[in-house]
Amino acid sequence: MSGIVKRFGGVRALRGVDLEVRRGEVLALLGENGAGKSTLMNVLAGVIEPDAGTIRIGGEERRFSSPSDAQAAGVAMIHQELDLVPGASVTDNVFLGDEQRRFGLLDRRAMERETKALLDDIGITISPSRQVQSMRVGEQQMVAIAKALRLDARILVMDEPTSALSETEVTKLFDIVPGLRRRGVAVVFISHRMDEIAQVADRGAVMRDGENVGTFDVASTLPGEVIRMMIGKPLDQVFPDRPPPGDDVRLRLRDLRLDAGPGASRSEPSGIDLEVRRGEIVGLAGLLGAGRSELLEAVYGLGGGRLRGTIQLDGEPVVIHSPRSAIRHGIGYVPEDRRAAGLVMKSSVAANILLSVFHELARFGWRSKRAERSKVSETVTDLRIKTQSPETLVGTLSGGNQQKVVFGRNLLREPRVLLLDEPTRGVDVGAKSEIYRLLATLTAEGVSVLLASSELPELLGTCDRIAVLREGRVVTQMPAAEATEERLLAAAGMEHTSRPENASDDENVGTRPVESR
Repeated sequence: MSGIVKRFGGVRALRGVDLEVRRGEVLALLGENGAGKSTLMNVLAGVIEPDAGTIRIGGEERRFSSPSDAQAAGVAMIHQELDLVPGASVTDNVFLGDEQRRFGLLDRRAMERETKALLDDIGITISPSRQVQSMRVGEQQMVAIAKALRLDARILVMDEPTSALSETEVTKLFDIVPGLRRRGVAVVFISHRMDEIAQVADRGAVMRDGENVGTFDVASTLPGEVIRMMIGKPLDQVFPDRPPPGDDVRLRLRDLRLDAGPGASRSEPSGIDLEVRRGEIVGLAGLLGAGRSELLEAVYGLGGGRLRGTIQLDGEPVVIHSPRSAIRHGIGYVPEDRRAAGLVMKSSVAANILLSVFHELARFGWRSKRAERSKVSETVTDLRIKTQSPETLVGTLSGGNQQKVVFGRNLLREPRVLLLDEPTRGVDVGAKSEIYRLLATLTAEGVSVLLASSELPELLGTCDRIAVLREGRVVTQMPAAEATEERLLAAAGMEHTSRPENASDDENVGTRPVESR
């Protein structure tokens, strides 16, 4: 790709970007959210037409006016925000637009056989006939990967492919990479996780403010140097210091469970006993399907009338059978899938921030535009949300800024408890650091946090205590200061196999070179 330029209105998203990927190479593409990585790859995948620049594949100049043009040229892309049809089956999604037919009729048996073989190659057990909307985000990600691999691409773009995967699934995904190399596939791997880059990438390219600011050899480059390239300055401290939590219990769960019902699974809460003190961050660890998300959803009232057991806030029992009652009691929630469950993508930044407080800002039943503008301006400034204006559609923001909007809406209600489900999924290192600083500020003010994350360094760096879940139950708890990745994974029921023994525990800042494969 040479001299790629793309403007969106007055914003110049790509400023003459050059990028080269070699046959059989894995190139890591890094940069903060909004740096232009996804825009550049969407140009390559035919989703966006550039204003200037050229694309050459195998030395031949190509122009793409649609994704099908790019696919015909051998380009496949696994998008960060999954492009699956929720109401269709796994097989239907894998073959979408390229269905197999026999005697003019859909050959479902052949398609399901091939889908199962693709899933087996990845090492994931999912029924080809299962509907995508019934799956967790991590399972949907594996379906998207299978769909891309079926295209037998010459160039495969993976945009944050591991952001919603468990450690086991990440290992299975990385086991595919050597085979892609042998077939001569050029892989572009977008990730914010330095340990992942160390395992799979040969070279790295760093983007900042719509430009390619340099390339580096993975095996001989310090992670700190890469981060300086990404943000233009050293990142002194990823996890800020926090004062110790208070002694008084803010949130107490006793025998929390959901009654069996249609669609119930083993991952739903089943006799959860857990406490979170004032100003404390308690992490929830566990493999995919362990019940982390389900526990947060239950506390937020998404279990409805099926919820049993006791929830106490500041020593007082409360009844929470809906999100409305959770909000009324001072509980905020940042869901795992911000696009589907956290934001109204076709509404403005301002509308999303104000979503739960419109009525509180009204005077005598009439909206107060002045009060609304004041709250939005304060939130955008405090959380450093990068947006052209409060009226910008939230769907056009980068992942990190979308996440800040979700946080901002919750913070307007001054919650006592924050439930966070994968709060930094798909968020760059700079935005992660800002979220960690925000959590330090909130807990210093007495807010209590229950944080579910599949990133073990995040749990170890941000939490005071960590509870490990398995099949809807807490199997152990330990102070974060005494925890290690190995201990957490062993408690979750898995050996620690996904990272090299000599990889740095801190995915963002290191003192040694990024280890080669």
